[in-house]
Amino acid sequence: MAARILAPMAHYTLFDSAIGTCGLAWHDHDSSPRILAVGLPERRPDAVARRLARVYGATPAASGPVADVVAGICGHVSGTIDDLRWVDVDLDSVTDFDRAVYHVTRRIDPGRTLSYGEVARQIGHPGAAQAVGQALGRNPIPLIIPCHRGLGAGNSIGGFSAFRGTATKRALLEIEGVAGFTHQALFGLD
Repeated sequence: MAARILAPMAHYTLFDSAIGTCGLAWHDHDSSPRILAVGLPERRPDAVARRLARVYGATPAASGPVADVVAGICGHVSGTIDDLRWVDVDLDSVTDFDRAVYHVTRRIDPGRTLSYGEVARQIGHPGAAQAVGQALGRNPIPLIIPCHRGLGAGNSIGGFSAFRGTATKRALLEIEGVAGFTHQALFGLD
């Protein structure tokens, strides 16, 4: 009988940021945390916690092991721009296609964007712009893998799967100083 390998236990923490209550799910990998998910603000903070617990089987924990990641995200959304590429992520559960999309997207510098078609060409799948947009919509680690920097053709905003959708995407692009995106009061919208 083969030995059963247990997946590392996942944890989550909630934290306040300039864009609202966010969450972070991680597991310890060789004594250092690997990020599984970033939960962007939802209508209610407990919804972020419930989703991280349900989707990742994560249990609440103190943010100590991921304090630097929390500080990096909070700083970024407050205007102290950080590319967050130093954060170790866990993409073991995503498809090879999605992983390739996330690899290219993670290299987009803050304040810059790529179209879904440009990402598709960079991963060797010209004509797969729609599939790239769908992969970005499934991104479990927004901000660290900056799916908000992916745009539709002609700099159209495309979609965004976070609460408040494209208003959240526009706000993130404005924080990063992307030309052509005007200020919107992220939390004044209902």
